[in-house]
Amino acid sequence: MRGPQFREVTIPAGTTLRLQLETEVSSDASGVDDPVRATLRQPVTIDGVEVLPAGTPLSGAVTAAQRSGKVKGRAFVAFRFNELTIDDEPYDVRTAAVSRRARGTKVKDAKTIGIPAAGGAIVGGIIAGKKGAAIGGVAGGGAGTAVVLSTRGEEVRLAAGTSINSRLSDAVTVRVPVKR
Repeated sequence: MRGPQFREVTIPAGTTLRLQLETEVSSDASGVDDPVRATLRQPVTIDGVEVLPAGTPLSGAVTAAQRSGKVKGRAFVAFRFNELTIDDEPYDVRTAAVSRRARGTKVKDAKTIGIPAAGGAIVGGIIAGKKGAAIGGVAGGGAGTAVVLSTRGEEVRLAAGTSINSRLSDAVTVRVPVKR
């Protein structure tokens, strides 16, 4: 009786891998070279043959991580995959980097400064007229500015279970069983 028969199938560069993260990746807790794991959400099929089944594990590493700044600098995190495993056999792969940058906080910062300034102006105006309004506005705006300058912006956090897509940068040839 013959053992299982295999054939080699090449998955072309540019193939999209639909993945689900198994590890959390974040701009404030991840560091360069931290491991990242994911599994395929959908199988990869080439010429009608399922080459990589859903659930195929991939592993890689964080390639960049930057916390958000207090005044400048939005948070950023990037990672890529370099290995996939089929039936306990590892294959070297190279995917394009998956990266995310935090949203800007300019509108939120403007509200943090503007609302206390307006509130201070209103209270100052009630208490001491125009001069009080000016003093209250400056004091409220100063307090809001102090909050903005002492607070970091939003971080990037991709939880385990997050769906992502990545593309193969290079073709990879894998062995698949021949179906009879």
